[in-house]
Amino acid sequence: MSVRIWVEGRRVDDGAAISPIDHGVTVGDGVFETAKVENGRVFALGMHHDRMDRSLAGLGLPKLDRAKVDDGIAAVLEGDQIDFGRLRYTVTGGVGPLGSDRGDAPPTHIVTASAVPRPAPTTKVATVRWTRNENSAVAGLKTTSYAENVVALAAAKQNGGSEAIFANTLGNLCEGTGSNIFVVLGERVVTPPLEDGPLAGITRDLAIRWGREAGIEIVEKPLSFDVLTECDEAFLTSSTRNVQGIHAINERQLGEEGTPGRVSARLAEVFAERQDELLS
Repeated sequence: MSVRIWVEGRRVDDGAAISPIDHGVTVGDGVFETAKVENGRVFALGMHHDRMDRSLAGLGLPKLDRAKVDDGIAAVLEGDQIDFGRLRYTVTGGVGPLGSDRGDAPPTHIVTASAVPRPAPTTKVATVRWTRNENSAVAGLKTTSYAENVVALAAAKQNGGSEAIFANTLGNLCEGTGSNIFVVLGERVVTPPLEDGPLAGITRDLAIRWGREAGIEIVEKPLSFDVLTECDEAFLTSSTRNVQGIHAINERQLGEEGTPGRVSARLAEVFAERQDELLS
């Protein structure tokens, strides 16, 4: 996989770029955003910048230097056009002590981009035994501390899934490792509220907004984890999945692989029709 890399003002595609004692390396002290690249253009960049500011504030780091990051984005997208890809930009606490205390160094800014395969219309997911802590100090923040997700996703892949689905500490449906989850009950679409601990996904927000404007009933409310054994349909949303149907949850089949449920397919269609509004 070819990854384009920019760090603090210069392209460094060989990856030799940041200090071994950067706080993002030593303790995972940082935040990041992942945005979709569609035909060389970035999707919903302003919304991603806004969410990063919320994450930075949650960690007590300065607001995003948008001009600097935008320069980095331009640098990694120049040259051969990325037809479909992932843009990731990261801000860390900068060089610091080997413990949890921060030093006085400025934040480190990193921007990367690479082409990725377009998402399949549907996927299989697997539930995992670990829970999200909706009361965590970093609940709802997109931090670089992703070891929990690495372990959960590996477990899901061992069970044939492309995503792991978490409950929270209350036993309610929460989210995936890098996606939000929705279920369809009859004609109504339901997704966990932010108070239950999921990340406020950009695609989640737009799917709710655009779906409602298209006449689809979408509700945010707590859901027992057992809803996954009862729902009529389910789908995931994320920057690089868009709106992706779920054809199987563990060994439960919800439909044919490659064919989303009727409501899921309608919402995916609405999202695809409107995404050009936010490509820049």
